[in-house]
Amino acid sequence: MKVSTIVVAACATAVYAKPEQVKPRALLTIEVAPGVTRQITEDERWELGANGGCGSHFFDITEFNTKVRAVKEQPPYPKKFKYEENVKRLIPQLTWDNIKKNIEYYTTFHTRFSDTETGAQAAEWLFGQVADVVKNSKKNGVTVEMFPHALFPQKSVVVRVPGRSNRTVVIGGHLDSVNSANRTTARAPGADDNASGSFVILEALRVLLSDKDFGPSKLQNTIEFHWYAAEEGGLRGSQDIFTQYAAAGRDIWAMLQQDMVGYTKATIDAGKPESFGLITDFTDANLNEYLTRIIKTYTAITYVESQCGYACSDHGSATRNGYPASFVFEAAFEYRNPHIHSDRDTIEKIDPDHVIEHGKLILGYIYELGFSKHDL
Repeated sequence: MKVSTIVVAACATAVYAKPEQVKPRALLTIEVAPGVTRQITEDERWELGANGGCGSHFFDITEFNTKVRAVKEQPPYPKKFKYEENVKRLIPQLTWDNIKKNIEYYTTFHTRFSDTETGAQAAEWLFGQVADVVKNSKKNGVTVEMFPHALFPQKSVVVRVPGRSNRTVVIGGHLDSVNSANRTTARAPGADDNASGSFVILEALRVLLSDKDFGPSKLQNTIEFHWYAAEEGGLRGSQDIFTQYAAAGRDIWAMLQQDMVGYTKATIDAGKPESFGLITDFTDANLNEYLTRIIKTYTAITYVESQCGYACSDHGSATRNGYPASFVFEAAFEYRNPHIHSDRDTIEKIDPDHVIEHGKLILGYIYELGFSKHDL
C-alpha cells in the first residue's frame, strides 16, 4: 500500500551551531552583477546586506563559484486558462487566520539568522507545520523533506508533488530573518521579511492539497514548494538547491519567488492603488507576461512594473542556474516595507487582505501550470 512520505530524519538529527561556533571564512567571493565578482570579509558582507533594502543584492558564490548559466528556452506558458472554475472554487478557502497564527508563532524566535541555534530551530518548526499539512491531506506520493546545507546549520524545506512528467514548477520564499544591527544577537522577528511569504505559500499548499483533482495521479507536471534557508547575506540556501538541480539536469519550467507579501502602507500613503510589484530586471520576460494574465484573471488588484537589482531575492538563484524565474513583490520596490532587517518588522504592519491576494496569485500560477500539457 502506498502512503504519503514525510522525511523526518533530517529534523530529528539536526545539530545546532551557536554563534560563537560559526567560524568566519577568511575572504568571501561575491557576485554583484553577472560575472562581476569581489572579495570581501564577513563583516563587509553584512554591511552590504544592511544597505541593500530587500535581500542581499549580491550572491555569496564562495562555495558556488561557477559560471552563470544562460536561461534555456522553455515551452511557452499557457495562452488561455483552462482551470478558472477550479481555481476560483479554491480561492475562498484561503484563510488569513491560518497565516496569522503561523506568523505570530514564527516571529517569537529571537532571530532566524541562518548561523544561530534559533535560526535552525525555526526552520525545524516550519518543517513541522509543512509536514502536518502534507500528512493531513492524505495525498499519496507527496513528500516533504529538510534540505541540509554544508556551511550553516539552518536547513531549507522542500515539498514535492510529482506529476506525470518531470517538468517542474516551483514556488519559493526564504524562511530566515536578520537584524542588520547585529546578525547573531539582535531581535529579528521578520514578520514581513519573510514570514509573510513563507506562510502564504504554506496556506496555498494546504488549499491545493484539499482539492480532489490536485495530486500525483492527476497533475501533468511536478510541483515543488520551497522554503529557503540563508537568503539574507547572499542567497546561499537557494543557490545550493538550484546549483544541485542544474548539475542533476533538472527540468524547471518556472520559478516564482514570494519574498515580502504584506506591506501596503507606503503605497496607500503615496496615493497609489494597492498593487503587486512585478520585478522586471533579472527575471524571465515570458514568465512575467504569463503572471500578468494570472493577476488579471485571479486577483482583485493590479500590478506595477518595478526593479530591485541583481540578486535581490531567491529567484536570482534560479536564473543564475539557467532557469526562468519571476518575482512578484508586495508593491513597487520604492514603497517596500521600511522596517525590515530590524526589530520593527512585526505582524501589525502587515495588510491581511494583501497577503490573501498573493495567495490567489499562487493558486492560479500553480494550478494552470501544473495541469498544462504544453499543447498550447
